Amino acid sequence: MSDIFDNQKQEMADVLSVSDGIAKVRGLKHCVNGEMIIFNSGAIGLAMNLEKDEIGVVLLNLEDSVQSGSSCKGSGQVLSVPCGNAFLGRVIDPLGRPLDHEQHLQATHYRPIEHPAPAIIDRKQVKEPLYTGVTAIDSMIPIGKGQRELIIGDRQTGKSTIAIDTILNQKGKNVICIYVAIGQKMSTVKSQVALLRARGAMAYTIVVAASASVSAAMQYIAPYSACAMAEEYMYENHQDVLVIYDDLSKHAQAYRAISLLLHRPPGREAYPGDVFYIHSRLLERAACLSDNKGGGSITAIPIVETQSGDISAYIPTNVISITDGQIYLESDLFFAGQRPAINVGLSVSRVGGSCQAKSMRKAAGPLRVSMAQFRELQAFSQLSGEMDATTAQQIARGQRLNEILKQSEHLNRSMALSLLLISLCTNAGFDEVPVKDLRHYIDSFSEYLIKERSDVLTEFENIEVVTDLEINMLKDIFNDFYHNSLSEKQQSDAAATAETAKTAATAETAEVKES
Repeated sequence: MSDIFDNQKQEMADVLSVSDGIAKVRGLKHCVNGEMIIFNSGAIGLAMNLEKDEIGVVLLNLEDSVQSGSSCKGSGQVLSVPCGNAFLGRVIDPLGRPLDHEQHLQATHYRPIEHPAPAIIDRKQVKEPLYTGVTAIDSMIPIGKGQRELIIGDRQTGKSTIAIDTILNQKGKNVICIYVAIGQKMSTVKSQVALLRARGAMAYTIVVAASASVSAAMQYIAPYSACAMAEEYMYENHQDVLVIYDDLSKHAQAYRAISLLLHRPPGREAYPGDVFYIHSRLLERAACLSDNKGGGSITAIPIVETQSGDISAYIPTNVISITDGQIYLESDLFFAGQRPAINVGLSVSRVGGSCQAKSMRKAAGPLRVSMAQFRELQAFSQLSGEMDATTAQQIARGQRLNEILKQSEHLNRSMALSLLLISLCTNAGFDEVPVKDLRHYIDSFSEYLIKERSDVLTEFENIEVVTDLEINMLKDIFNDFYHNSLSEKQQSDAAATAETAKTAATAETAEVKES
């Protein structure tokens, strides 16, 4: 970095003071907001406060090497990050430096971390689906390529799990994924990277990590750096990109810390007045480019953490108003065993069915209403001792739908499998199975279809409307599977009972002999 400093022929400036990662600099008369400032020690800073007599520079690295009396230069360009395919499969910091202790990355070109969002004329309607592999989302809260869908909920409710599952589900679908970890423990990031690597997902994924141990400045620029890398694929290669910001609550807190250190006037909850703008200018860069621009898209999935389920707090309401819908995860549902713990009533996708397959749209159309009615009737039935047959049937159907929407983490379902299970359930295909055993049979049946009846799944991938003919075929397949499983279970139970009786008889004989 000192070589860059020596070769620059820009304005020279002096450092007046350094405190808490903020350098006060005098002498850069032509400095622009967001310009990269290079210090003689090799440190890099970001010009953020442009005042009459001095400039407030936020130090991004080597904070201890900058002292009062040091000299610096303006680079003449805004902060940029390296881009390209060399970063696929790697864990990097927001400046593009590797964190995985492998060989150094050779960057071919750079992109500025700040870039204007595409104009309305350069966009097209979001129509192509981006499947997450989570049945509850793909059926009731569909996400399209180019959409911005918020995941919101308290800590430890499975927000990051849904995000990681979405990355895992993009395997073989020609979607580049970028996961941005902001303010997380490095051990958590390491475990997530290990999972992605084990499942073969790192081949198409870049992990940008600004952990809790790095400065607030690095946490602040992390999502912008990741978005710049994503724009390289969208604008230059016309590819589809998925960017996950985990999470923007910590990002807002990092920006608040920087703003307070820069002596900017605090507003509500001590956040600066432009805290809405830092997220809106980031998320507006997600788009589905028009065919005239060559196509390509950036799908943004920001994550926001709430306190005690309060979605009316400052940052949650800000991000909800920017995004095209939200997936709300509720603690009560999580602890009740409903995982993923999605509150269907408060979750919404404003793109809606336009980015859904026609068959799924038709099958899942009544699902949201059925689940809402089930929740209402379930609450009512706990108060009332008696219920009529219709209410009992609705509750039984709702319980079975609930079991279908439950899903183990990192075990994704294809669109065809989700469609098949929903079609079976809504047409009384699982009514014979007791609710307490249904989850086991759903998992076993799904495994059976994938291994033995892939032809059925292939048929459902390309189907436009699920007719009565397909429903009856599915019922026959499931009934055969269910009764075979029951007979096998009865045989194994009988064998286990016989073995127990034999063991008891042997023990009794041994006792008689001893006496």
